[in-house]
Amino acid sequence: MQAPLFNRCDMKIAIVYDHLAEGAGPDQADTLVQADSVSHALERLGHVPRRFPFSTDLKTLVYGLKEWAPELAFNLVESVEGAGRLIHFSPSILDFLGMPYTGSPTDAIYTTSNKLLSKKILRSAGIPTPEFLTLEHDRQCENLCGEPYIIKSVWEHASLGMDHTSVIAGKELRSIFHEMMRQRQKPNGESFAERYIEGREFNLSLLASREGTEILPPAEIRFHDYPEGKWKILDYKAKWDPASFEYHHTRRSFEFPESDQPLLFRLGDLARKCWDLFGLRGYARVDFRVDRDSMPWVLEINANPCLSPDAGFAAAARQQGLDFNQVVERIICAVSN
Repeated sequence: MQAPLFNRCDMKIAIVYDHLAEGAGPDQADTLVQADSVSHALERLGHVPRRFPFSTDLKTLVYGLKEWAPELAFNLVESVEGAGRLIHFSPSILDFLGMPYTGSPTDAIYTTSNKLLSKKILRSAGIPTPEFLTLEHDRQCENLCGEPYIIKSVWEHASLGMDHTSVIAGKELRSIFHEMMRQRQKPNGESFAERYIEGREFNLSLLASREGTEILPPAEIRFHDYPEGKWKILDYKAKWDPASFEYHHTRRSFEFPESDQPLLFRLGDLARKCWDLFGLRGYARVDFRVDRDSMPWVLEINANPCLSPDAGFAAAARQQGLDFNQVVERIICAVSN
C-alpha cells in the first residue's frame, strides 16, 4: 500500500451516516451506534469529527460539507431513506465534491451491494458462488427436483426480510417467483433465489495496513441446538432480535482445530482475491458457506462492513490484538487521495 496521506492528527473529519426515518428498525438504528463509536475514536486520536446525516436532501448535505470544509469524510452510509440500493449515492456525492473518504470507492460499493451483479463478477473470475435464479429463470424451477433455494433481496443487507420461510424447496419456487414478480413493483422488492448450501458459515474480515491487506482471524457462525428441520441461516432475528431463539443460538467462534487450517487458508486466499477483484479499500468482509465436501462458496462481499463495537468486524480485530482506535486509524490511513 502506498504511503498514507492521512496519517496525522488534528484533522477535521466529517462522519457521513444514514439519516434515520421515524420508526427505523434496529438494523438501521445501528448506524447511530457506529457514528457514535467512530466519533469517539476520532476524538481519542486527536481529530475533530462532525456528523452529517445523509438523506435525499443532497443540497443541504453538500452545502454543509462545503461550509465546514473537512479534510476527509468517514463514510458510514449503509442505506438512503432506508433503501440499500442507494448506498452508492454517498461515495458518488463525495467524489463529486472531490472530498477523500474512507472505505471502498463508488464502483466497488455499487458492484458489491448489488448481489446479482457481484455474483456474476465472481463467476466470471472463477470464484465459487452458489447458483442463482431470477425471474427470467422461471421455467427452470420445475426441474429442480426439490433442491432448496433461499430467497434473498438483490439490494438489502443485514438479512433484511430473511426468516425461516425464506428457504424454499424447488417445486415450490415457481409460485414464489410469481409473488416475487408482484413484490418487484414495491420499493426494494427485487429478489432472487440462491441455492442453499448445507454446511458451515464463515466470515473473513480484511483490514488495510502499511504492509498491504491483512486478513483478520476467521470467524465461524455456529448454529447451536437447532431442531431438526429448522434451516441453519443467519436471518434477521439472529442478528437483530435479542428475544428470539435464533439470536441466542447463533454464536461466533474464533477457535478451530488444527485439521481446519487448510480450509481456513483457502478461505483467506479467496477473501483476498475478492478484495482485489472488486477493488475494495480500507476494510471489508467476505461471507462464506462451506459444504459437506469442504468446498467453500462465497455468499456475499461486504464493502464497508458494520463497525459497531459488538459486530463481527470489531470482534475479529480484537482477536488480532487491535483496539477500536487502531482500526479507525488504519481505515483513515488507507485513504489514498
